[in-house]
Amino acid sequence: MDPVTLQVMSNALRAIAEEMGAALIRAAYSPNITERRDCSTALFDAYGRMAVQSASIPVHLGAMPEAVDAVRERGAVPGEMWLVNDPYRGGTHLPDLTLISPIAIDDALVAYGVTRAHHADVGGMAPGSMPAGSRELYQEGLILPPVRLVRDGDINDDVMDILLANSRSPNERRGDVSAQVAAHRLGEARLGELSRRATAAPIAEAFDALYEYSERRMRAAITEIPDGRYGASDVLEGDGVTEDDLTIRVSVTVAGDSVSVDFAGTDPTGPGNCNCPLAVTRSAVYSVIRAVTDPDIAASAGAFAPVDVQAPEGTLVNAGLPAAVAGGNVETSSRIVDVVMDAIGQAVPVPANGQGTMNNLTIGNGTFTYYETLGGGQGGGPLGPGPSGVHVAMSNTLNTPVESLETAYPLRVERYALRRGSGGDGRHPGGDGVVRTLRVLQEAEASLIAERRRHAPRGHDGGEPGDTGRAFLDGDELPPKWRGRVPADSVLSIETPGGGGWGKSG
Repeated sequence: MDPVTLQVMSNALRAIAEEMGAALIRAAYSPNITERRDCSTALFDAYGRMAVQSASIPVHLGAMPEAVDAVRERGAVPGEMWLVNDPYRGGTHLPDLTLISPIAIDDALVAYGVTRAHHADVGGMAPGSMPAGSRELYQEGLILPPVRLVRDGDINDDVMDILLANSRSPNERRGDVSAQVAAHRLGEARLGELSRRATAAPIAEAFDALYEYSERRMRAAITEIPDGRYGASDVLEGDGVTEDDLTIRVSVTVAGDSVSVDFAGTDPTGPGNCNCPLAVTRSAVYSVIRAVTDPDIAASAGAFAPVDVQAPEGTLVNAGLPAAVAGGNVETSSRIVDVVMDAIGQAVPVPANGQGTMNNLTIGNGTFTYYETLGGGQGGGPLGPGPSGVHVAMSNTLNTPVESLETAYPLRVERYALRRGSGGDGRHPGGDGVVRTLRVLQEAEASLIAERRRHAPRGHDGGEPGDTGRAFLDGDELPPKWRGRVPADSVLSIETPGGGGWGKSG
């Protein structure tokens, strides 16, 4: 395919993925999707290779290929949509519901549409389905292997009824799943319109050309990294069951135009929920490699072909059933980014550690479920200071605006501000964290899954570390992973970490 046609087709396909995301956000019911935009969309080719994606959530997107493979193994055909959230059969953690639809043009399979959205509650032992202290996957919510949700255009009410019966907010779940279905129908319609302008053969040809082009560019970018073996380690601050530090070790080997990332020596699967399925670990690695090479490379499967990820089975970064994973998707993935960045930072310039956590907060009872991840400081880098109050690493969500939060939930925001001075000093200082203080107006159950409360985000190249985070319930400090009852009129306050500084100040 000639370069001009490739760019035209690439932009057209990417626009379809972006429009699917816009439709999902506009049609969804929950503020978690409509405001925070905790959702992702993508198109895969007929071979199950990612072709284009929306600019959305890194931890969603990098882990999608396993979900597509799981559905393809079930013999999915055009006219169907398949639903999956099982972390060991293509999912990430249970609140992330993934919908996959084979798409045909002129009776030939040419693509798969994919949406992944974090749903505010899918059952389990605590409202929000993100329970601190869960010990096995079964406690975290309804587990869905690949199941056929739509056939011949009709939603399977039996599957939908099972999903709704396991959620504390069934109307919200129905609305959010319906929004995902609508996004798939739009994607199929737009791909059909593109085929009428370009025909099916050029679309398939464009998918192949995108794969090859992305691989060529990634391999060329990797050759700019000095060959060598670079190692690093870091820790998680317990997992909600044990308070002991859990170590992640990595070795990054650069050889010519390829990279091998090996997690040998990482601690075994933990008793709590900070374990990762392999798909999430791969997703975090891919995010780092893309960031330190050329972020403008299209994030198709070809860009990741030169990257090999090895993770011993039965460890924090390659867990197996029945290990709990709710926190692994959000917290361990963030730490994987830090440790891989620290390793490869021995070869190329990289920023200091960002806040290294998503500060996951869930509050709910039988009538509402609120979930939010809170921004913090990004690390300073070679080109300038780190931004403040942003989502870092594997998260790319927005905050929930105060007005929307107070309208949707029995919560009142008493303070929302930057945590001034929490970023690490340096020639380029780290960004500041935030302070979010909520008054809970109804008795509820709350859960916090956070990191960087004992170990500060590291500075780089002589920069100072950022401040650690803190959380309080009615003035009493909470541990990093905590779950408990919250009486009406209680006050929860979260202070998120700052980013590390880069370079010596002065």
